[in-house]
Amino acid sequence: MNDQTPSWVRSEPGKPSLEGVNWGGLSTLYIKEVRRFFKVQTQTVWAPAVTTLLYLVIFTIALGREGRTVLGVPFADFIAPGLIVMAMIQNSFANSSFSLLVGKIQGTIVDYLMPPLSVGELIAGLVGAAVTRAFLVGLAVWLVMSLWPGVHVSLSHPLSALWFGLMGSLLLAFLGLLTSIWAEKFDHAAAVTNFVVAPLSLLSGTFYAVDQLSPAFQAISHANPFFYVISGFRHGFLGEADSPLLVGGIGLAVLNLVLFGACYALLKSGWKIKN
Repeated sequence: MNDQTPSWVRSEPGKPSLEGVNWGGLSTLYIKEVRRFFKVQTQTVWAPAVTTLLYLVIFTIALGREGRTVLGVPFADFIAPGLIVMAMIQNSFANSSFSLLVGKIQGTIVDYLMPPLSVGELIAGLVGAAVTRAFLVGLAVWLVMSLWPGVHVSLSHPLSALWFGLMGSLLLAFLGLLTSIWAEKFDHAAAVTNFVVAPLSLLSGTFYAVDQLSPAFQAISHANPFFYVISGFRHGFLGEADSPLLVGGIGLAVLNLVLFGACYALLKSGWKIKN
C-alpha cells in the first residue's frame, strides 16, 4: 500500500489546518467579552469612575490646600491624569484575569478552546476586550473629573496620552491573562491584585513627584514599569513628565512583546488549561 499523502491534500489527515486570520471567530470572541462586562457597566465602568473621583477629592483636600503645586501645576491637576490611567490599568487587569479563570472554575473553559481560533486570535480577543474596558473606564473618569470644579484635564499632547494609555492597558491585560492561566481559584487572582498590581500602582508616582524622593527610592521607582505609564500619560495632559518619554515608550512596548510571548507560549502548551 502507498502510505504517502496525496499531493492534493494540503495537510496530513486528521490534523486541522486554518489559513489566515479567522476574523469571524475573533470578532465573535471580542464582542462576547465586551458584552460580558458591559452588561454590568454600572459596576465595571462607572463605579471605578466614582471611586477614582473620591481619591481625587480626598488627596486634594489632604495635600492640595494652600495652593500647593507639583511640576509647576496645581496639585489636583497633577494627580488627575495619574488617577485616570491608574483606573484604566487596574480595570484592564480585572477584565483579562477573569475570563479563563472563571472558565476553569465553572468548567466552561472548553468554550474558549474548542472554537477554530488560533492562540494569537484567542489572546487578541481577550486582550482587546480588556483594553476596550480600560479606555471606557478612562473616558468615564475623565468625564467625571472634567465636571469637578477646580480640576483641569484638558489634553496638551494627545499622542502621549494615547500611547502610554494603550501601553499601560496592554501591560496589565497581558499580566491579567498570565494570572488567569496560572490561577486555580479567585483567591490566587486576588493575591496578584493585592500584592502586585495595587502596590505597583500606588507607588508609581501617581500622588507625588519621584524627584522629591531619596536616591534609593528614586531608583526603585524607576524600576517600576507603572511609573513610566503614569509619567508618560501625565505628559499628555500637562506637557510635563518626570521620566524620559522615549525610554518609557520603547521600554513598555518591549515589555508588552515579552509578556505577549509568555502568554502565547503558555497557552500553546496548554499549561494548567489542557493538562
